[in-house]
Amino acid sequence: MASGTTTWRAATEAALYGPSGFYLRPEGPAGHFRTSVHASPLFAGAVAELLRRVDAALGHPAELAFTDVGAGRGELLTAVLARTAPELGARLRPYAVERAGRPPGVDERVTWLSELPQGVDGLLFANEWLDNVPTDVAETDAEGVARQVLVQEDGEELLGEPVTGADAEWLARWWPLDGAPPGSRAEIGLPRDAAWARAVGSLRSGLAVAVDYAHQRAARPPFGTLAGFREGREVRPVPDGSCDITAHVALDACAGPGSSLLTQREALRALGVDGGRPPLSLASSDPAGYVRALGAAGEAAELLAPAGLGGFGWLVQPVGGACAGLLEAAGGHPDGEG
Repeated sequence: MASGTTTWRAATEAALYGPSGFYLRPEGPAGHFRTSVHASPLFAGAVAELLRRVDAALGHPAELAFTDVGAGRGELLTAVLARTAPELGARLRPYAVERAGRPPGVDERVTWLSELPQGVDGLLFANEWLDNVPTDVAETDAEGVARQVLVQEDGEELLGEPVTGADAEWLARWWPLDGAPPGSRAEIGLPRDAAWARAVGSLRSGLAVAVDYAHQRAARPPFGTLAGFREGREVRPVPDGSCDITAHVALDACAGPGSSLLTQREALRALGVDGGRPPLSLASSDPAGYVRALGAAGEAAELLAPAGLGGFGWLVQPVGGACAGLLEAAGGHPDGEG
């Protein structure tokens, strides 16, 4: 390996989570990009409804866990707690899992952790977490050989050794580059598969949900998706801590037995989010109510837009039989074969 270069996985780990890493900054992720959580309170309302369904499916246990993985500054947890009925709230054990320290002002009921709580029953929710689990990048050379992409701190790249071992096996199964033109790229999702398996394994029973930018085997992007973001704009990915570094997720590769893949549009509709406009008759009978309903419809439309947030992937994985079918999956079981 040339001096001053490293793999994208190692470089991203340092850039995002090192001593001066991007995700440890005081402003947090919300200072640079807008997620569904920030787009509308309807998203937290849908998660609260899913939490209620999990509680009912598990028989209203004495203690119900809600684990927010990649919790940022606790925005989703705070909003869900505000929408939880008192009876459930009294039994709820909310966990924030985040490598950054606990920010001021977070609800005192929230347990802030750097690692997953183990052996809990309830809902695990990971919103835009897996796309920030660092991965290595492969690129085909002039002979069509998939090689490791190496990177310098200034973002300059060069090709390293051929991809071998478990990484090569993952590519062959989930993102084949054989026969691809020179310059074709893939993000090797093995670390994300392992991270998701650990997250699901933290539940004794319940439901695990990952929400992210996603693609499936039949339609992988030919040049990968590695990107940088800063202050709401896409920028060149430079692993110096100055920007977020992200890549879309092969959610079908992450999925375990019994999983379903949905779009966010499908999932939120199943949880009661409706982007329909209020009837015009409401404008005359209750003008203020009409304006509120119109605003909510606009927010719902943003969350459901197929070319925007509505196109995000939801990976829904029950642990135990009780929580199977809480969201009807149009896509069925993701076997990764098409």
